[in-house]
Amino acid sequence: MLDKELQLINKYTNHYKTVNLKISKSSVGWHLDHSLKVINLVNDTIKKSKESEFKKEFSGLRLLTFTFGFFPRGKARSPKRVLPPEVILKEDIKNQLKIAKVDLKSFKALDDNQFFTHPLFKQLNKRQTQKFLKLHTNHHLKIIKEILR
Repeated sequence: MLDKELQLINKYTNHYKTVNLKISKSSVGWHLDHSLKVINLVNDTIKKSKESEFKKEFSGLRLLTFTFGFFPRGKARSPKRVLPPEVILKEDIKNQLKIAKVDLKSFKALDDNQFFTHPLFKQLNKRQTQKFLKLHTNHHLKIIKEILR
């Protein structure tokens, strides 16, 4: 899961200081750090969840986002716990990447209705969480590609 995305994150790590204000006020490193924080936090959260506590709820925003396969830029605000620090270090990105690679290997073993609760999309089961992580990571990778052009 996310193998291609994690390879791209690794590739872009060398450009972590690059900024292009026409595309984003944040650096490549910010987008990498944020993406990895989301992957690792979501992975930790879903592992700790209890399948019996999953409640299927409709979310129109989730339906639209997952159907069209992208997040609109600049519309959502990230929770503080997944915001990068003021100073982003290449070593921190590399360490988070190592954690993500190891932790995501155990994702397949999760029960189908273990879940992660998203602030806008509500509870996401295993399949929905995979989709969210892919969409979210690709959203930031797309911005990074534009910054580097």
